Amino acid sequence: MGSGLTHIDNEGKAKMVDVSNKSPSKRTAIASGLVVLSQDAFNAIVDKRVPKGDVFATARIAGIMAAKRVGSLIPLCHPLPVEHVEIDFRPRNDIPGIEIIASASITAKTGVEMEAMTAVSISALTIYDMCKAIDKGILIKEIKLLEKSGGKSGHWIRKEE
Repeated sequence: MGSGLTHIDNEGKAKMVDVSNKSPSKRTAIASGLVVLSQDAFNAIVDKRVPKGDVFATARIAGIMAAKRVGSLIPLCHPLPVEHVEIDFRPRNDIPGIEIIASASITAKTGVEMEAMTAVSISALTIYDMCKAIDKGILIKEIKLLEKSGGKSGHWIRKEE
């Protein structure tokens, strides 16, 4: 059958990629996402008036925890001993919204892109959860890989859109 897809075997069944013969290398990934909010919810976050507490601190911890659990969340991802995760929040008054940037790094046999994107995703969902009493129309969008380095495919940077 030979689909050429790495997560499909010759019979068309899903499989985990065998990385046992690969050499570990330093790998990094940077991802981003956007949480679009009402002006009231945006102001409550920036002014630290959200009743549930510090939105950025809670979302940062949730994102870091999620990055460490990707192997149990996404069926064919390898469980990785993530070495570093960093999450930044950039308030964007022009939207209004919060831009989330997450980076993850590891020395391993496979990449850390899913860990960075999962960190963004769960940080965004945590912002939603903490602010839904203020704004039920919160929109999470544009979760994407911005950059990755390491491994066989080397360094990759998203082109300007």
